[in-house]
Amino acid sequence: MQVDDIALMQRIAGRDQQAFMELYEKYGKAVFSLAYRIVNNSVLAEEIAQDTFLKVWHQPNRWDSDKGRLKSWLLTIAQFTAIDRLRQERRQPAVLPDALEDNAETVHLPDTFAWQEGSALKQLVAQLPRDQSALIELAFFQGMTHTEIADQLKLPLGTVKTRLRGGLRRLRDLWVKGEN
Repeated sequence: MQVDDIALMQRIAGRDQQAFMELYEKYGKAVFSLAYRIVNNSVLAEEIAQDTFLKVWHQPNRWDSDKGRLKSWLLTIAQFTAIDRLRQERRQPAVLPDALEDNAETVHLPDTFAWQEGSALKQLVAQLPRDQSALIELAFFQGMTHTEIADQLKLPLGTVKTRLRGGLRRLRDLWVKGEN
């Protein structure tokens, strides 16, 4: 699959419109779904998906296949595009985009500037045990999938998922505790 994605992106870099359509057919639904989860509006989600794919069309060489899967990269672009759109509209994201694949839980975010900017999140992550904070760093801040994390850290996939889930629960608890 990665080989197919590399060839597809090479074709897009060569301005092959058919390849661009194939990319959209392959990943459009996932990009739209993530955008919709963030903005909770189908019209905005469609615009975000279009913006995401236009960014790819204009800068296809920004994806490095050695650093991650194409789908993860596309979803990361969509995530930031959606959050930027909400900022433009002075709205807050409704949910934290969880690990870009295999989303087991949804964590609701408070409507505060510090949370949106990430400073509060980083302070809370620093309070977690190292095994959980390292995984959250890889999944959320570096956009790695559970499988990629397991491969990189040489851990069983189930261990990665369990530690991430536990870390997310602890983050939620720390946030709630901090609000009181």
